[in-house]
Amino acid sequence: MKKNFKNPLILTAICILGFSSMLQAQSIYKINDSKDIDMKLSGTSTLHKWSMDAKTFSGNADFGFKSGNATGLSSIKSLTFSLAVADLKSGESGLDKNAYKALNTKEYKDIDYKLLSATITSEGENKFLIKAHGNLTIAGVTKEVVMDVHCVVNKNGNITCTGSKILNMTDYAVKPPKFMLGAMKTGDAITLDFKLVYTKA
Repeated sequence: MKKNFKNPLILTAICILGFSSMLQAQSIYKINDSKDIDMKLSGTSTLHKWSMDAKTFSGNADFGFKSGNATGLSSIKSLTFSLAVADLKSGESGLDKNAYKALNTKEYKDIDYKLLSATITSEGENKFLIKAHGNLTIAGVTKEVVMDVHCVVNKNGNITCTGSKILNMTDYAVKPPKFMLGAMKTGDAITLDFKLVYTKA
């Protein structure tokens, strides 16, 4: 003889408990402001290669893990980072000045990234490849970019994310800077390299 659940509260509670057991553990993380993090913009010019480094960022992420597995990364609900352009330094004041001018830092002070979606593939114990689709905003122009991000869930619980992406300045309405009265001109293509460490908030 079949029994019917006549009490909707009991039925609802059973459904919630059953669903909760299937949920992944979600945790909020923030970028760890330490010497271990780094972001670099680099490119070429008519005279020599150049690069600008920064080590100050802000951002957060919402990582999901397999039930009962603190290092089994299974989802990324959100991820952001923001970099103040003025924190990018090349060691050459002339290059920095012209780069800030080209990036219009008076009006657009930050480079921002916001994740839209991600696909995760295991690369071994505690190591994962993230195919990240997100919006990158430079000089006020936002473009959707796809990046391969390598993540490691460290023993201390921090998550280290590294990656590299080639971009064209003109895609973001940035005119490649010129120096030395035009004798030195930078190329359109630049490479964004980063190493970010996210710590559980």
